[in-house]
Amino acid sequence: MLQIRRRILTARHLVRYRSFPSTFNTAVETAEKLVHPPTTTFQDPFSIVSHEMSNLAKSIANLIGSGHPILNRVSSYYFEAEGKNVRPLIVLLLSQAISYIPIEQRNRIEIDFQDVTNQYHFKGTPGNKETVAGKSVDDSISPLSILHGINPKVILDPLSKPMDKLPVKDQRILPKQRRLAEIVEMIHTASLLHDDVIDLSDSRRGRPSGNIAFTNKMAVLAGDFLLGRASVAIARLRNPEVIELLSTTIANLVEGEFMQLKNTVISQDDTITNDGERKNIPQPTGKVPTKQHEYSINQVDHITNVDAAFEYYLHKTYLKTASLMSKSSRAAAVLSGCQDEIIDQCYEFGRNLGLCFQIVDDMLDYTSSDSTIGKPSQADLKLGLATAPILFAWKEEPKLGELIGRKFNQPGDIEIARRAVEKYNGLEKTRLMAQDYCHRALGNLRCLPESDARSALELLTNSVLTRSK
Repeated sequence: MLQIRRRILTARHLVRYRSFPSTFNTAVETAEKLVHPPTTTFQDPFSIVSHEMSNLAKSIANLIGSGHPILNRVSSYYFEAEGKNVRPLIVLLLSQAISYIPIEQRNRIEIDFQDVTNQYHFKGTPGNKETVAGKSVDDSISPLSILHGINPKVILDPLSKPMDKLPVKDQRILPKQRRLAEIVEMIHTASLLHDDVIDLSDSRRGRPSGNIAFTNKMAVLAGDFLLGRASVAIARLRNPEVIELLSTTIANLVEGEFMQLKNTVISQDDTITNDGERKNIPQPTGKVPTKQHEYSINQVDHITNVDAAFEYYLHKTYLKTASLMSKSSRAAAVLSGCQDEIIDQCYEFGRNLGLCFQIVDDMLDYTSSDSTIGKPSQADLKLGLATAPILFAWKEEPKLGELIGRKFNQPGDIEIARRAVEKYNGLEKTRLMAQDYCHRALGNLRCLPESDARSALELLTNSVLTRSK
């Protein structure tokens, strides 16, 4: 009962900062459900898709399928620890919530209930004219001897084994949506392996990070391998629109990381730092006519500069975190055969939830201990990263721009920045920003019919805002 009262107070708190009418209605609806909850059988979001979530790591292990024991060990290392698994949970819950839309309204594409696509026979692939190209998400288009380099005379297992068959349990979640959830977690985990090398992290999920437990080289290669196997699984979904969405998320992760490594709004010189050595960025020769995007603002007033920094920060946050959530949510809707307006709302839900998630993460970096969040706390300032709390403080105290520009690399910079965040209520302002995106995400869900799955998504969305790790 105490938990329910706390949730009601949280919902009322959300109402107080509502910025548009639909958010007010969403918050009121959420509070009403907490006071008079509908008849439901779930206690937490995981219970709705408990079978899929409990078998997630095992299913992913089957997808990895390397014959090299050390590569297998490094690739599966992060899946062994207890993670949040928010991304696959979103895909599975959203897929189930969408299934309550009447089937006659989900006719944008022919829904693949049996995991079989009606494609013409590709020349060079096994089978006759009636054979589907690979038939399912587990079967290959090209011969296995080509894909996996199998030598009939070799005594060892092939390095990349064929994928196991996909189990079918919940008929409301399509087989391809279940595979989509696994792919999303593989892409996310690959990014963690890479991020921990880039950020020089020493812990992840309460134990040594991959780069510490193994080596930097092995962690990078394992991340690459996960992306490679995820790409194979993406191709076998046999839906060009979904392939395009998920492939773009991989590129977005890299773009976001580069935006974080070199903030061209705050630091506009053509130098980079590598292991303490400062060097100039090589100038283009012109042989490759790449388009140069403008991410810098010159000779403008302080407020415009801060606004540009916030815009850069939110775009970077979208690419690094929200892109995978939003595009996988859209992909789940596409596979369900939804109409465009539902697909767009699912995308916006993932985008708003992803931005809320990362903004809360940036806030927790200032407030939580290492043991609470399972990774190094207070790391952003040490890495020279300007996230929302310090940007809000900079807006009030212009001289902080010098510290941000030099990435807090001078003695005393970090402590000055932390005091400024406290003085100008940077954390509270950051919380309100996250709250606004939480409201928007809840509003996006209202396009879906009432169901336990939708209620679970609403509970999950609110929990992202109030989480402590």
